[in-house]
Amino acid sequence: MKDRLTDALYGLGWSTVKKLPEPVADRLGRTIADTVWKRRGKGVLRLESNLARVVPDASPQRLAELSRAGMRSYLRYWMESFRLPSWSRERIRDGFDVKDVHHLTDGLAAGNGVVLALPHLGNWDLAGAWVTTSLETPFTTVAERLKPETLYDRFVAYRESLGMEVLPHEGGAAFGTLARRLRAGGLVCLVSDRDLSSSGVEVTFFGDTARMPAGPALLAQQTGALLLPVTLWYDDSAVMKGRVHPPVDVPETSTRAEKTSVMTQALADAFATGIADHPEDWHMLQRLWLADLEPRPAAEPAEGRTSAEGTS
Repeated sequence: MKDRLTDALYGLGWSTVKKLPEPVADRLGRTIADTVWKRRGKGVLRLESNLARVVPDASPQRLAELSRAGMRSYLRYWMESFRLPSWSRERIRDGFDVKDVHHLTDGLAAGNGVVLALPHLGNWDLAGAWVTTSLETPFTTVAERLKPETLYDRFVAYRESLGMEVLPHEGGAAFGTLARRLRAGGLVCLVSDRDLSSSGVEVTFFGDTARMPAGPALLAQQTGALLLPVTLWYDDSAVMKGRVHPPVDVPETSTRAEKTSVMTQALADAFATGIADHPEDWHMLQRLWLADLEPRPAAEPAEGRTSAEGTS
């Protein structure tokens, strides 16, 4: 019953919210965000706890302000996502302003493939739609299996409608397809600040240890593709902002596991820069740092994995 209700609510969002005038949808999103924030549920408390690591000197009042702004940002993501399939190409092109996009366009022109790695900042679906629309470049991504299956199917259909090829996150099954796309000079985009398996790479993130997926670094090593971190954020305008960071290079020497560790730490550092600048736009309502996680089996070494961890 809970799964059916969840699926029905998302279906209602895609069928109804996209028909609302944009100002009405914006107000609805803020109203829902403020209502949820005031209830102080698990997601809001976890968001506030995560933000306390990002802004360690924040007072309780400042953390409350950040978490409220964070919920508004999170609901802006959802209101935009529900409406994106109805946006015109012009609205999508005008809805995103990205700095240093030459890193991406130069990488694609080189023909060796590009991996874009993003944290849960801003609206990664809008950024993806901008790539398929403004750059006229299709790309492949990975989606976490959701329950119920009908909800997962909705997300796949939604992202495919925006021009994305969506693969299920099922261990190593997606990795080979991603590698083939990159070797053909294609583009792969992965949301990569939260490990969904037991094989993540340990990184130092805001002064403590977290795990992030090995997939982006492994793909770059195995295919020769360029690895680019991307960060996104909102301001007071209707236009989302973003930055393509300089490439993360593959170390010339050391083992594959050591290279993966160095590269994943470089991604974490780039993510941290964007999150520190815009903490209210980091939609991390789940546990992330090892100190906050429940104990689980020891991680399998990265050398033994070829999965495409990194998803939304």
